[in-house]
Parts: sequence; C-alpha cells; structure tokens
Amino acid sequence: MRFEIFQPSEILRPYIKQFAISEIEYESEYKVFPSLGIVIGFQYKGNLAIIQDNDISTLQSAGITGIVDSYKVFKNSPGIGTFLVFFTEIGLAHFTNHPVNELFNLSIGLDYIFEKSLVYEVQERFVLAQTDEQKIQVVERFFLSQLMSISTDKLIVEAVRMIYQSHGSIRVKELNEKLHISSSPFEKRFRKLVGTSPKKFASIVRFNVALSSLENNKSLLEICYENNFFDQAHFIKDFKQFTGVTPDKLKKSI
Repeated sequence: MRFEIFQPSEILRPYIKQFAISEIEYESEYKVFPSLGIVIGFQYKGNLAIIQDNDISTLQSAGITGIVDSYKVFKNSPGIGTFLVFFTEIGLAHFTNHPVNELFNLSIGLDYIFEKSLVYEVQERFVLAQTDEQKIQVVERFFLSQLMSISTDKLIVEAVRMIYQSHGSIRVKELNEKLHISSSPFEKRFRKLVGTSPKKFASIVRFNVALSSLENNKSLLEICYENNFFDQAHFIKDFKQFTGVTPDKLKKSI
C-alpha cells in the first residue's frame, strides 16, 4: 500500500488542505469515519464501490464526498490508484456556487457540481499523467481555472475556529452571542459554506477529539467527561453512530 501527502501551491492553500495519492495492490473493504472536510477523489486506475445495507454500488471515477454524520464502508478493486483532494472547512465554496450542504452524507459523481465536459477533460489528462508531479499539475490547473474571486466569510471562519478551540463543546447559542448574529441567518450561512449545521459540525469535531483520545491510556469515563458528553450512555450512543461500534470495542482494536 502507498499513501503519500502533497501540499498544494500557495494560491490554493487557503482552500485546499492537501493532496494525497493512494495506491492499494489488493482488493480491500474498509470503514471511513466522519471527518471535517469535503473530499474529491479521482480514480486513475481501478474502481471504488460503496457498501450500504449489503448493496454494493460502484462509484464514478471522479467523485466527491460531503461531510457525513456516520461511518461509510468502501470496497476497492485490486490495483486501485486514487488522487485525493482534501478541502479546508469552507474551501469548496470558492470553486462552485453549488450549496455545499447539498452534499451532506453523499458520495456522488463530480459532475454533480462541475460541468461534465470539464470533469471528463481532467480524467483524460490523468490517463496521460505518468508521474505524481504531472498528476498534481492536472488537478491544480483544474482548480485554478475554477477558483472564484469572492470574499471569505470571516464570521464563518471565526465560528469554525471557535468550534475547534472548544473541541466541539461550544453551544450554538454561545456562538450566536459571541459573533453577534441571530440563529437563523448564522445557520444558513454556515450550512451553505461548511456543508452541515454548526451543531452537527461541532459534534463531529468532538467525536474526532474523543477518537484521538482512545490511543491514550485514559479510561472511557475520563474521555467521556473531558469532552463534555452528558453521560457515558450519550457518549456510547454518539460514538456508535459515528463508527458502528462502541468506544470500548474500538479501543481494544487499536
């Protein structure tokens, strides 16, 4: 297996966290937990499928996955090669006018938000790209051509920062008060740019903090209360929704 991370060019860094190239020699089935950004994937060899309710659906070779609030199960063909684009929390909104919240819990073809001819052109160029550098150039040219000259919503950027700073424990009411904005317009702006509600985003932040804590020697009770879960029952319920298993079972597998 090969997984390498690359940094985008300076002009794209405010919007794209990183690129990654993933190559897996053997067929495998794996679970992906909720994360905090939208991801685009280009399969330049092999194919990828998603498994839902025991049904296997092959995904398009150029696809996008929005923010999700539960785990997803994927299955790759042998010898798959994928170029991944990881966006910052409000990064995708600088490349498309499509409301980002419409991608919530979806893994769909990239032509859902970009013109099919443009997506096809990128895929054709991937066929000709022989090196990692050439693949990066193909992707960067595409996103530079789609980059829109719009102002960054500083209020939403600050809201995201505050949610991270609180490890996902801050309440939406407190965000409204500190940012001096009422609930309805704030949620509308947040959902459109980030891809989900501020409450849901905060819950995913809190989950990821708790998930990283499992690798420490702390007890589950400590992790539960350090991350401001109401009680252990709520902690287990939320964790099982995000991962499909209890925190105790996942901790034993790490």
